[in-house]
Amino acid sequence: MSGHDVNSGGTTPPLLYPGTALVTGGGSGLGFHIAGALRAAGCPVVITGRHADKLAAAVESLSEDAGPDVRGIVCDASDPDAVTSLARTLADSPVSVLVNNAGVGGPVKPLVDIDPAEWDDVMSTNVRGVFLMCRAFAPAMTERGNGAILNIASVTGKRPLENRTPYAASKMAVIGLTTTLSFELGKHGVMVNSLSPGPVDSERMDRNFEREAVLSGRPLEDVTRDFVSRSALNRMVTMDEVAQAAVATLSIPGLTGSDIDVSGGMIA
Repeated sequence: MSGHDVNSGGTTPPLLYPGTALVTGGGSGLGFHIAGALRAAGCPVVITGRHADKLAAAVESLSEDAGPDVRGIVCDASDPDAVTSLARTLADSPVSVLVNNAGVGGPVKPLVDIDPAEWDDVMSTNVRGVFLMCRAFAPAMTERGNGAILNIASVTGKRPLENRTPYAASKMAVIGLTTTLSFELGKHGVMVNSLSPGPVDSERMDRNFEREAVLSGRPLEDVTRDFVSRSALNRMVTMDEVAQAAVATLSIPGLTGSDIDVSGGMIA
């Protein structure tokens, strides 16, 4: 894994929705850390992803300490049949918390140079996947009258980020889906919120900076410094910080239809 302690970050607040937590894209990166924080809060956790080897390694790492069960199930969140199969598999393990984390960064290039297939790939994973997972797991939550959905968006959906139009558009779509779905499900006792991290200190951000440096012809150090300087903290947030924010968001009574920034003041 990344080498970070998924249980770090201080005392974890109690969850309002005890039961199984399902985290898409949980085999690595941010999803892995969110899964670890949810487990630390007392939830049995199911992580999904496209690659069985990554899931197996993540389950082994997350299960090193005593605590609730962790399961890994291969599932492409953008595939309707795969999501339907996942819902059937988990029918005996009621999902009370759904974290839609699976996503791709997409191309780093001007819009006029983006191939339609690249655009569709971003939208398929980042938006269609959220739609399919919500459609599959919301009905059982509404029937029980209790549950929470947390969609991982991004501050990129709310502020300009040159050469990242597919990603920005997809994350704004996630925020719109979240606010509207909160009204559809709120009357049934189900909370729906989104979390918008700023740039997260990770290998994916490193790759994005490298692509932008090549595209702009500027030194990598300058690209990174200029981007990070937009933050009030003058640094990127960590995966542990975002994971703890996810658990905190799922622990606030009455919070729904909201988008929470975890960006170090990136859009303050």
